[in-house]
Amino acid sequence: MASTAEQIKKLREETGAGILDAKKTLDEMGGDYDKALSILRAKGIAKADKKAAERTARDGAIETYVHNGKVGVMVELNCETDFVARTPQFKEAAHAVALQIAAMNPKYVSVENIPADELEAQTRTFTDATLAEGKPANIVEKIVAGKLDKYFAEHVLLRQAYIKDDKLTIEDVVKAASAQTGEKIVVRRFTRYALGE
Repeated sequence: MASTAEQIKKLREETGAGILDAKKTLDEMGGDYDKALSILRAKGIAKADKKAAERTARDGAIETYVHNGKVGVMVELNCETDFVARTPQFKEAAHAVALQIAAMNPKYVSVENIPADELEAQTRTFTDATLAEGKPANIVEKIVAGKLDKYFAEHVLLRQAYIKDDKLTIEDVVKAASAQTGEKIVVRRFTRYALGE
């Protein structure tokens, strides 16, 4: 099945892939746009991950968002160049992250930002609760790991399900923007204010 120019253009815009990659992937998927999009995103994210390990992000922007005068968010999103910081893809990612913080009130950017003593205390609490439920010792570790994953999904920004598409995490949103722009993009820090808190 031949791919249409419109589908190729749309694939390029959404993934940052080249014309030939977009056409080839679309052809390989028999014209199935969604499958081609998924494959190109995965390839782009893999490339972005490799680039991210080699580069530093020191430029970027501070995004602000105020919801009905009751909740305010300020988030620093970094990239490698001021050129990328002005692209629509970067701005959309920054806005998506700010909306997420306003709606979901995360405590940390990443798991690595959780203080060791707090993580240890949380692990101990989950372990004690699981043992108190009378669960067999051989599965306690797996249960605690599952509870920690749920804790991270609630309190860690990058692990939270994206409010506009719960099939994606915020980390996926940031990686997709990184793949589209071809630069490393990092959520550096954020502050959230709520009236009366």
